[in-house]
Amino acid sequence: MQVPSRSDMVRRMGQAHARQLVLASITGLLYPICFPDFDFGPVAWVVLVPLHLALDGCTPHRAFRVGWLAGVIAFVGVMFWVVTAMHQYGQMPLVASYTAMVLLCTYLGLYVAVYAAALAWLRRQAGHAGFFAAPFVWVTLELVRTYLLTGLPWALLGYSQYKWLSIIQFADHTGVYGVSFLVVLVNAALAEVSLWSLRQWQRQPVQTSGGHSFPWFTPSAAALGLAFSLWYGQAQLQESTSSASNEKPAAARTIHIGLVQPNIDQAKKWDAAYRRETLDRYARLTAHAAEGTALVVWPEAATPFFFEQEPSYRAEVTGLTQAFGVPLLFGSPTLRYYPNGRPYLLNSAYLLSKEGKILNRYDKQHLVPFGEYIPLRFMLFFLEKFVVGIGDFEAGTIPTVFQLPAKPEEHSSKFGLVICYEVIFPDLVRQFAFNGAQFMVTITNDAWFGTSAAPYQHFTMVVFRAIENRVAFARAANTGVSGFIDPQGRILLATPIFSEVSVKGEIPISRVSTFYTWHGDVFAFGCVIITGLFPVAARRRARRGAKVVGE
Repeated sequence: MQVPSRSDMVRRMGQAHARQLVLASITGLLYPICFPDFDFGPVAWVVLVPLHLALDGCTPHRAFRVGWLAGVIAFVGVMFWVVTAMHQYGQMPLVASYTAMVLLCTYLGLYVAVYAAALAWLRRQAGHAGFFAAPFVWVTLELVRTYLLTGLPWALLGYSQYKWLSIIQFADHTGVYGVSFLVVLVNAALAEVSLWSLRQWQRQPVQTSGGHSFPWFTPSAAALGLAFSLWYGQAQLQESTSSASNEKPAAARTIHIGLVQPNIDQAKKWDAAYRRETLDRYARLTAHAAEGTALVVWPEAATPFFFEQEPSYRAEVTGLTQAFGVPLLFGSPTLRYYPNGRPYLLNSAYLLSKEGKILNRYDKQHLVPFGEYIPLRFMLFFLEKFVVGIGDFEAGTIPTVFQLPAKPEEHSSKFGLVICYEVIFPDLVRQFAFNGAQFMVTITNDAWFGTSAAPYQHFTMVVFRAIENRVAFARAANTGVSGFIDPQGRILLATPIFSEVSVKGEIPISRVSTFYTWHGDVFAFGCVIITGLFPVAARRRARRGAKVVGE
């Protein structure tokens, strides 16, 4: 038998490494296609297959690097809008904006790197069982990304399926993490079958406990998961359709809401010279939105002034509610002072009665890092020199549930409100539903995103918040997307971005408490625990194998 020369071994190793990098890059390039702008969700069911193939035979260290490459490419494609937000609207120099975006994507890519390294290690230790561990590891890392360093759960893999309503209804038990789990499980099963088929064709040894036998376990789990999800989803959708047609009266289970999308240019938003034009636009759009509705909603930071501090302009806003005879919900910054007299801001939303009185106020709890405050200010003080618009905001502490006044013959309704970025955090929204919200409102100013994919990515996440808690959503955005989503995640209406429009819609206010509403991220934390058990099981298996060999 001819022994390969050193040069042949080096050449083969180089080819293997090149193949791994190409496969990892394919996963990175496919990942953005799963989300808006491309918005081709079916790709998500195979997006990790190239990466899984690349990891075959990799050491954990090599897998970490390969996974990091895939992750960085993937998140550059998804998060490219960061450049628009920082350069065009934050007035950060273009080079600095690209640098910040790459650094952010390098950080996000670490989650894919850790996933790849963990999967490579588990496959070495546990063989075919390593693929079954894949979705547990992935969900664990998505949960960590939701909370670590204030959290950035943007473009979680499950969000790619927002259009396939029948497959995502079980999110009312697991949250979006359950959908990510199923998608990764299918990817792992396809990769395992692909590797088995390739080795059968090449007549190579197959890494399964049964030698050349087909690896049934992970593919069977994926098939059962898909079947159960489709069955449950179809049942939920049919039940909602039949109950909607049978219930009566309609007025007791729906509410008419008007949304105002003023399309105020971000550069003019806080310019005093455009204040009159802004208020006139709101008045004109509100006149249409208020007709026949029980609530009118303006977007985040709608008033180009501090509502509580400027009586003359405040009177104009309260005058609108009195003139149209409808409650108004709108965003406005609130000015407060520390005990030492230093001022600070709250990103707030006010609910006015139709008589113009303040019924309640909600203060945004989860602020945007580097947008509304600078984390680690003592280290990053220089950022204020680069980025325009970073405010000195403080976070609210209470998930306020508003109560909407009703006529004597009607029942009042309760609703929760989340502002902008908050809607991407599943557990935060859950708290409002847990506290009795019968429908939800989210207000935002997505003008910062420009004409990028971000406004659409942001909007599609609301689909999952509706399903998780079985509450309808109304969304008012300064430049769009505004619209309505029902408790099953159906998008009832969505406006085009950068258009001046007011729309009206009818959404359900009756609701049922879901498992997710009551128990939160139990499924995701369960994945964390199981992920921690896999290495223990793998080590025990390795010790048993060594003991058998020794005997």
